[in-house]
Amino acid sequence: MSENWINVCTSSDLVDNSGICALVNDEQIALFKICQGEEQFIYAVSNWDPIGKANVLYRGLVGSIMDEHFVASPLYKQRFKLSSGECVDDDSVKITVYPARITDQQVQLQIVS
Repeated sequence: MSENWINVCTSSDLVDNSGICALVNDEQIALFKICQGEEQFIYAVSNWDPIGKANVLYRGLVGSIMDEHFVASPLYKQRFKLSSGECVDDDSVKITVYPARITDQQVQLQIVS
């Protein structure tokens, strides 16, 4: 199993405390840059809202519960943890999470093959 990091966009394409959408290998990925003081957190999750049945999560509101960052779907407001993909409001639902980082001003996702 090899691990490859691919460039998705530049760090200047990200919006503080909000999401953007990128098309990676024919799949929509929601990218979030969360800023807390001097710290920055980069998250990548599937853009597909499994409850609302639409690619909308990048448009959701971001927040935190006890230092756990989440995105609230703009459709029915379910909250998904950005670190694990777990739904805070329905533990039977989960979204896909992708390893993400910024290297040399490039936002990268890890693709495992």
